Amino acid sequence: MSGQVGDLSPRQEEALARFRENLQDVLPTLPKADDYFLLRWLRARNFDLKKSEDMLRKHVEFRNLHDLDHILTWQPSEVIQLYDSGGLCGYDYEGCPVWFDIIGTVDPKGLLMSASKQDIIRKRIQVYELLLHECELQSEKLGRKIERMVMVFDVEGLGLRHLWKPAVEVYQQFFAILEANYPETVKHLIVIRAPKLFPVAFNLVKPFMGEVTQKKIVILGAHWKQELLKFVSPDQLPVEFGGTMTDPDGNPKCLTKINYGGDVPERYYMCKQERPQYGHTVVVGRGSSHQVENEILFPGCVLRWQFASDGGDIGFGIFLKTRMGERQKAGEMVEVLPSQRFNTHMVPEDGSLTCLKAGVYVLRFDNTYSLLHTKKVSYTAEVLLPDKACEETLQGLQATSPPQDSEDSSRL
Repeated sequence: MSGQVGDLSPRQEEALARFRENLQDVLPTLPKADDYFLLRWLRARNFDLKKSEDMLRKHVEFRNLHDLDHILTWQPSEVIQLYDSGGLCGYDYEGCPVWFDIIGTVDPKGLLMSASKQDIIRKRIQVYELLLHECELQSEKLGRKIERMVMVFDVEGLGLRHLWKPAVEVYQQFFAILEANYPETVKHLIVIRAPKLFPVAFNLVKPFMGEVTQKKIVILGAHWKQELLKFVSPDQLPVEFGGTMTDPDGNPKCLTKINYGGDVPERYYMCKQERPQYGHTVVVGRGSSHQVENEILFPGCVLRWQFASDGGDIGFGIFLKTRMGERQKAGEMVEVLPSQRFNTHMVPEDGSLTCLKAGVYVLRFDNTYSLLHTKKVSYTAEVLLPDKACEETLQGLQATSPPQDSEDSSRL
């Protein structure tokens, strides 16, 4: 039995009845606690009553904490409304709402310098509540229950700036919220126009996705426009994505429905930023340098760093060692990122680098130019690995160029 309404085993029927009875104290606080709703939580925990009850009770606390009863009327700040991308645009063949999340054009640092992380997360929660509300409207319109939505992630233009740690943490938190509070609501999570960097980005958010959600991920290949039509009819899909839908003025991107983000103007930047939490602090003596080694086992990994200094500016560069197992001077190594001085005693610095070769990469904090002042440097450095299954999927899709009527997609 599927565990859906109308397809329950006697054991599942009994579990549903007991589940409803055990939750009599909180069900009146929920918008619509019908059998469809309760079975979502039971299926999410394989009809384990205790685990399902714990999960739903935590959701009730989450609803109260974030005031979800009023979230649809909440107005995000202007910068979030203008520059946080995405939009509800059309329905799939069964009437499920389709949300487009446009990744590449988003300016993550600009957004997080112009709005609080809490408000950006709240906007994501609002989007999901909007989609659930749309499911209810579709259920009334079609005369049958619509419970799930389709999410299309357009990752064209995904770059190193999107791997900025605070930005990644927003997506990690979003997927964690999705797993804990919206079980059994994703129908498909479709990825289109994935660049080579995507497996690294995916590996950062994958731990925050449940196995069920991961199985719903579909990566479309070179003929993604034709493949997308297997999920959504042309009249429900913007011309930009292979359909026939346009704005009233003929715009193929459907800008009245989908926000494509863009670079955030500096006039929105707030005066203060939260100072990052660093993993290490070292003292770099006057006239000296400090080296941090990171071993890269295979090409395609990303080296990411953040640092700040006290006592004045600090030089920073990245080098590739030519001899293993011994310390080398800068002139004896291959320069990967030219060394330059940063005023990190005023503004913290962060960055990332895609490593094209395997080897030992050295982050070098340079104070050799200062013969009078010792500097204290706080830093975090980490190696981001690609998800191997995702990487193999992308390589397989890129290696083949099938005809338009053949299968050109892959599930992870």
